[in-house]
Amino acid sequence: MNNVSKKTSDIAKMGILAAISVVLVALIHIPIFPAVSFLEYDPADVPILLATFAMGPVQGLLLTLVVCIIQGVTVSAASGVYGIVMHLIATGCYVLVAGFMYRKNKTKKNAIKALICGVVTWVLVMIPANLILTPVYLQAIGLPPEAAMATVKSLLGWIVLFNLIKSGINSVITFLLYKRVSPILHK
Repeated sequence: MNNVSKKTSDIAKMGILAAISVVLVALIHIPIFPAVSFLEYDPADVPILLATFAMGPVQGLLLTLVVCIIQGVTVSAASGVYGIVMHLIATGCYVLVAGFMYRKNKTKKNAIKALICGVVTWVLVMIPANLILTPVYLQAIGLPPEAAMATVKSLLGWIVLFNLIKSGINSVITFLLYKRVSPILHK
């Protein structure tokens, strides 16, 4: 396959994976903790991670950006720009770490290491992201600054656990699916 055909093929595959991601978030969003029901699990990052492993971290990051914008103006529009930015930070950092690690050595063992490092990165990066950006969002929707920061601090444990569970589940699903769908993604 020549270079132009490969690029066209990759763009088409990324479009299909973006559509699958948006459909997944529209159909599957499950609250993990009743006490903080707004923290919902969705498998929308799985197609992004599959693309990252098949095509590379840069393509994974581009797909993340596209999916974040589409989701942010459609199925997840309630959180607006804040939701887009937070999703881009979480998934973008994960994709870059896991993608660059896996790209160097495409073995099952390295895939597991890459996914674990991606999960750890996601969780650690989202702590300061939530401490910095969430109070700004809460203030924008009417909470006084002190109350916004107090709210974030009181929820931080839930947020960390949620990020660990969500990224962990999506990592396991990606690991289980990748070798099965890899032949299709590499056609």
